[in-house]
Amino acid sequence: MQADIPTLTRADITDMLYHEVGLSRADSAKMIEQMLGHITEALRKGENVKISGFGSFILRDKNERIGRNPKTGVEVPIAPRRVLTFRASQLMRQRIIKGA
Repeated sequence: MQADIPTLTRADITDMLYHEVGLSRADSAKMIEQMLGHITEALRKGENVKISGFGSFILRDKNERIGRNPKTGVEVPIAPRRVLTFRASQLMRQRIIKGA
């Protein structure tokens, strides 16, 4: 990631809730932590998470495969693993592209 690209943090989201909704800073932080905790727990259980109008967190199991070391060209087995992907909703894509 480039250093000049800003990053939205938990603290930033907490401050937004504090200023825009009027929750206390402590309540704002607690709400963010609980929401992220629910999402994390669902993913840990193997459930996909869909947030309407935002996107989906999708778990995928990848099979073992043969990869290649790009420097040496030597083939190496890549172990089976579970990966987490995010797919933005169509509405989110439109908002990002059009700046709406």
